[in-house]
Amino acid sequence: MDSGTASILVEVFFETLGYWYIIIPTIFLGLIVGGIPGFSAANTIIILMPLTLALDLQSGLIFMISLYCAARMGAGIPAILVNIPGTAGAAATPLDGYPMAKQGKGQQALAISFVASCIGGLLTTMLALATMPILARVGFYMHSVEMIVVMLFGISLIASIAAQDMIKGLIAGFLGLMIGSIGTDVVYATPRGTFGFLELYDGVPLIPALVGLFAVSEAFVIIEKRVIVNHDGEPKAPNWHDTLEGVQIALKRWVHIVWTSLIGLVIGVIPGAGASIASFVAYQQSRSFSNTPEKYGTGHPEGLIAPESANNGVTSGTLVPLLVLGIPGGATAAIMLVVMQFHGVSFGPSLFENQPKVGYGMFMAMAISYVFMFLTILPLSRYMSHVTTIPTIYLAPMIISFTLVGGFVPREYMFDMYLALAFGILGYIARRTGYHVAAILIGVILGPLLEKYFLWSLKKSDGDIMVLFSSTLGNILWVAFALSIILPIVFGMRRKRKLEVPAE
Repeated sequence: MDSGTASILVEVFFETLGYWYIIIPTIFLGLIVGGIPGFSAANTIIILMPLTLALDLQSGLIFMISLYCAARMGAGIPAILVNIPGTAGAAATPLDGYPMAKQGKGQQALAISFVASCIGGLLTTMLALATMPILARVGFYMHSVEMIVVMLFGISLIASIAAQDMIKGLIAGFLGLMIGSIGTDVVYATPRGTFGFLELYDGVPLIPALVGLFAVSEAFVIIEKRVIVNHDGEPKAPNWHDTLEGVQIALKRWVHIVWTSLIGLVIGVIPGAGASIASFVAYQQSRSFSNTPEKYGTGHPEGLIAPESANNGVTSGTLVPLLVLGIPGGATAAIMLVVMQFHGVSFGPSLFENQPKVGYGMFMAMAISYVFMFLTILPLSRYMSHVTTIPTIYLAPMIISFTLVGGFVPREYMFDMYLALAFGILGYIARRTGYHVAAILIGVILGPLLEKYFLWSLKKSDGDIMVLFSSTLGNILWVAFALSIILPIVFGMRRKRKLEVPAE
């Protein structure tokens, strides 16, 4: 980095810091938005688009980026406390976050989540800024063949979940894949499994499926209990000890935060991939190469760190193709593109020469937002965790009301509210009979994407299946995928052998 660039970065840092009066209120707005299932940074920014366009370019971008980062973090709060992911990017967070909350460790879980999110987001923002030219090429090399392997990394998480009960896990996963195939087929646009409902021609909408399987079904389950967490005697008062313990747990696993956030950064650079894929892939990789894979799903800190650091790593990744190529990496980046075009910003490598304060300023705003979030949100974990002590007679109706509204918001169809309720009943039956709703959701989210990229590959190769092995990068990913499946089995057998020797 030359001295000219360094001086620009210092100048941009202090200039962005001067907008603290925009960043701090926006952080709290983003937490609320991210914590309500169905709402997201994208649809909130769309609602506030007139305000964003009325502001000057720098103020508008700082507002959007702060909201984007805070909403990503906020989605993990209900996922941990009440098993309700705020967005699809937090769908893997409840796998270990909610068991911690049920064990009375909600405060520690929130602290771990916040630290992993802030460090992961801050680290990848700095890394994206330093390696932008290299990362920008990832989008060029990741075509349909490579994306198929990336999808398989996430879908293989079904097998990890199925390890506890193979038959039920696989049934749940295949049910999710079948539900995900509902809609018009990618090649011929022929309706499949829509039962004549026009609202399903675009496929099963993700938000109603998400809030139904997790939120509504969880509300049905918890209403059978007095409170989510059964305390012996009086519940603990808010205290700093539990928060600091959670911070300590996360910081001890800083290496884990680093490499899982890098997964999020790389996947975030790929246009259309998104946080849901990153969080599932990071969780699957974390579990596969863990020395204690049997602890995942029981409230293991590393199972919480992986998806939270990865989905916050995505935020900086989505900016790279936007600024360097003019291609938005996600829905929020697409709205930023509209605002920047309105103000006459030209995209490409020349952006950092002609308007360096805009290009560097976006990453600087993201970095400062994560620092502010750590300082302002971490202390609140002392009080947020007490959501689990609210009597379910009040909590369950509130969850159902908010989540049904959340299911309505993205498309504004009454049909989506009924669909969320139907998924809620399906999720409740699955929970009561020992099937894992996360396996169903993985199929619903990743199944249609896998089918789309698979059919695109076959269409380009005139039906030749060997096209899946025609790319050098694709073949490298295939080897990595095979190793991620085989090595954990080998390591597991080795650990089992070591335990058997002393016993003998």
